[in-house]
Amino acid sequence: MTTISKRTMPGLPAASPGARLRAALRRESPLQVVGVVHAYAAILAEAAGFRALYLSGAGVANASYGVPDVGLTTLEDVLIDVRRITSATGLPLLVDADTAWGHPRRTVREMIRAGAAGIHIEDQVEAKRCGHLPGKQLVTPQQMATRIRAAVAGKSDSAFVIMARTDAAAVEGLDAAIARAQLYRDAGADLIFAEALTKLEDYRKFTRAVKIPVLANLTEFGKTPLFTTDDLKSVGVRLVLYPLSAFRAMNAAALKVFVALRKDGTQRRVIGQMQTRAELYEFLKYRIET
Repeated sequence: MTTISKRTMPGLPAASPGARLRAALRRESPLQVVGVVHAYAAILAEAAGFRALYLSGAGVANASYGVPDVGLTTLEDVLIDVRRITSATGLPLLVDADTAWGHPRRTVREMIRAGAAGIHIEDQVEAKRCGHLPGKQLVTPQQMATRIRAAVAGKSDSAFVIMARTDAAAVEGLDAAIARAQLYRDAGADLIFAEALTKLEDYRKFTRAVKIPVLANLTEFGKTPLFTTDDLKSVGVRLVLYPLSAFRAMNAAALKVFVALRKDGTQRRVIGQMQTRAELYEFLKYRIET
């Protein structure tokens, strides 16, 4: 007989996802937020001890739809992956909501229904680009503040987290980015995502000026150096994001396996690099009874 044991979340409070994200932020400083591209990756991240998860817009675009992160995916595209991930783990999920698809209030409402703990909205134009690429264009600070106020108005759970991301440092300079972040805070943002900063001292200036928790995005192959958590703690950063680290590793490993299979006609050379069936079942809490 085959049974599937129900997943349990020991130690997690019986609270809303937003409340769980806020609790994780109080428990760990800086809070490490790790990107997952599907439900099974979320299970692995939980097993590794992370307290908060992240769904990247690039992850949805690249992994689920095979397209670049240039604003091609829709709210519903993202919600599909949100629902899958939140059904597999009780860890709070922060979601990349791009520019909120022109409807911040609806975006927040639907994200709460899908089980997300919070979202971040950015101050780029609707035809957005990856935050570490050139050619980004921004809306005015006032337009972004309007997005934030609309997002706050959409909350049916007061604990749901609204994070404002600013891409202004690479476009308008650090002082302008800080001024924008202060405006977004005053419009109701709970947290600030300071994108593509390049120096620890820049983070120090940011955290001192905005006075609400600031996130550092440590995406690989981008503009921000791969600082350690100790580095970032020393300058007041409260959240550290690794949006696509596991996804990049998965891709590299998968390509090696595909090449070996095609070249050798067998998987023998790469079998040692694979997760076993028993390991897969262990993480899925899947048990076969005989």
